[in-house]
Amino acid sequence: MYRRGVHRYRFLSSRQWVILTLVAIALIPTMVKLGFWQHHRYQERTARNDLVSAALHAEPVPVERLTSPGHAVTRAEKYRTVTATGTFDTARQVVVRRRTSSDGEVGFHVLTPFVLADGKVLLVNRGWIPANGAQTAFPRVPAPPAGRTTITGRLKADETTAASGIKNVKGLPDRQIMLISSAEEARRLGAQVLGGYVEQTAPTPKGGSPEQISDPGSEDAPLNYAYMIQWWLFAAAVPVGWWFLVRREVRDREEAAARRTPETSEPATV
Repeated sequence: MYRRGVHRYRFLSSRQWVILTLVAIALIPTMVKLGFWQHHRYQERTARNDLVSAALHAEPVPVERLTSPGHAVTRAEKYRTVTATGTFDTARQVVVRRRTSSDGEVGFHVLTPFVLADGKVLLVNRGWIPANGAQTAFPRVPAPPAGRTTITGRLKADETTAASGIKNVKGLPDRQIMLISSAEEARRLGAQVLGGYVEQTAPTPKGGSPEQISDPGSEDAPLNYAYMIQWWLFAAAVPVGWWFLVRREVRDREEAAARRTPETSEPATV
């Protein structure tokens, strides 16, 4: 008869079960840590969503109240609605390569200098236009309002490769750029350019072109929260699963021993 007692779990000292137990022990803190990482991502995304929402719903302010030449637009200033009055300088506008429309079509963003009353320049991203052929040629760009105009838009920080993942390629065709940089444009224009740029939201372009850039979408913070719960449930399930395997192994061994007993027992002597 298979004796009951501590020796029932002697198999746990076998190589196979030692490895399995060590893996289970290592998995628990790893999954707990991954849960905390997802919790951190949830907090980050929630904070960003709150910041963007607050910026988009804040009262419009004159652009020079938030930025100036050489100024780096901060997270708190990003997406703030600003106004500016001046004149579009279409003779020196450029296009930003490889930008997509709301439908995913690749084209250009139109970046037009906007000359303010004091002579400073605000970079205005007027929206998206299709490439309409080879991207080596300067595209046909719809004209903005002529004369003195008041515009409204969202303030954005200068683009960088680190933040956008877009490589700043050199040797591009004339009047084409990869990234929007107020410092680079200040050198090109030989003017005082306000830091960052503005995505124009008003007045809306006639004829629907350039296509206005949509509002920034909110990040899916609840998804990170769900992942956090998932990892912690996995961590809790590991010891439960390990104990289930141990009990099944004990049961299987006891049943195997019970089956062997009648066959191996010697017949009783008279």
